Amino acid sequence: MGYDAGMSAWQQALSVVGSCLEAGVGEFVVCAGARNAALLEALARAEKAGAVRVWHHFEERGAGFFALGRTMATGLPCAVVTTSGTAAAELLPAVVEAHYQARPLLAITADRPAHFRGSGAPQTIIQPGIFGAYAEDGNFREWDGRGPFHWNVEIGEELDFDETGGDFVRSGDFRSPKERVDVAALAQWLRTDWFRGVVVMVGGLEPSDQEEVFHFCHALGAPVVAEAASGLREALVDLALPDADRMLARRVPGKILRLGEVPSGRFWRDLEDLPEVSVMSVCRNGLPGLARESKVVRGAVGRVLPALGEVERVGDVLDLLPLKPGRAARVEEMLEAYPDSEPGLVRMISNYASLGGGVYLGNSMPIREWNLFAQWRQPVTRVRTNRGANGIDGQLSTWLGWSADQPNAWAVVGDLTALYDLAAGNLLGQVENRGRRLVVINNRGGAIFSRLPRLSAMSGRAAEWMLNSHNADLSGLAAMWGMRHIRVRTADDFDAVPEGGDEAVLLEILPDPKQTAAFWREW
Repeated sequence: MGYDAGMSAWQQALSVVGSCLEAGVGEFVVCAGARNAALLEALARAEKAGAVRVWHHFEERGAGFFALGRTMATGLPCAVVTTSGTAAAELLPAVVEAHYQARPLLAITADRPAHFRGSGAPQTIIQPGIFGAYAEDGNFREWDGRGPFHWNVEIGEELDFDETGGDFVRSGDFRSPKERVDVAALAQWLRTDWFRGVVVMVGGLEPSDQEEVFHFCHALGAPVVAEAASGLREALVDLALPDADRMLARRVPGKILRLGEVPSGRFWRDLEDLPEVSVMSVCRNGLPGLARESKVVRGAVGRVLPALGEVERVGDVLDLLPLKPGRAARVEEMLEAYPDSEPGLVRMISNYASLGGGVYLGNSMPIREWNLFAQWRQPVTRVRTNRGANGIDGQLSTWLGWSADQPNAWAVVGDLTALYDLAAGNLLGQVENRGRRLVVINNRGGAIFSRLPRLSAMSGRAAEWMLNSHNADLSGLAAMWGMRHIRVRTADDFDAVPEGGDEAVLLEILPDPKQTAAFWREW
């Protein structure tokens, strides 16, 4: 929206908010600054009129991820509103993540009039197009919500709030994209060479997709690798492959059908070097998740699969499922032998968290360890991750946005992930905190890198940098934001974890390093 000298800042703000309400945008996260003051005033009046819901934060990067979490929770757009200059640039990580998740994140960035650009004037950078290929920035009225949108609003200096205008009524529903589902290629792929062996890999799913995927997998009868973020990990246990990466590496299938987001496991990445394996993906963003040749169907998984009609059962043509009992039993033996190792404590965490209102898993080890070692008995259907770009940014803020209205919400993250998003605690005062549990696995740095084969070839100094070791006392993080802090070193320490309550709790998990090392050596 270019600067119109004939419109005051207040009139511009009313126009922007009115257009959002007309389009059905009903939630906003605001980060205050002088340049967006008129927008904030318009939103405050719209909130008073009951037309919008407004959240506020002082830090733009976290605000963007909180807004992303709100789009996960509602399936509808959420706008994040910033002032000008580097404040707008802070939204890039969240916009990138929203792009790869195909989420309707609306970035509204206030800006100085165009003639200030390139002048070096305060709070002035080149904001139009700042998000590049990751966000649309054309006609807002044509935005279909299949990814983020950037609305740069040039606002003059004058501030003249008055009582004119501002008929704050949400007058429409957001226009959801109308998908044309073409399943001919998928149907043909399923019918062709089925005897080569099909494995279904289920990544993150929308709640509306889960029932269709569940029935499809049982109808197909093929082995399944269901990630926690699918919400079907426990429900598909009868088809699931334990320790799937290792089993698939030993018996490489001829075909992989991926449903939902890109899987986090090692075998998916290994497919880059296995061109003989035919890969078909069905996903919301239409991206194959591989750099080599594969096929993809873009669309909501829960709409694509029913369009196939009745599928022919392929069954266990790989003879993989009969290998399950021995491998599953061995995993249980190891968890019992090393109860205070990091995997052993993840199992304990899952026993408690599975009874909550939902689980958010932060990158990267928590996701992998939950997939491998979490309990299997209790279905956990509400699970979210940020796996679009696999970044460490904004994980706590995303969790708080997604679970803002949800009691008994759990998050399991690593220590570096928590330290990356220290400002997120500012949002705790605006969300539901009954039974809220933030679990931080503190292994004093980036432990996932310690298991990289390349680390052994690096110099000691470079390897030290890779690990990002630290001595942070996470009780300080809890104290800063008014959370109760509990340290957990052994499985017995979970007895101190309160049931329910109105207080948010930070559980600092300190795995036994010797047991953890012994577990991974044996693994």
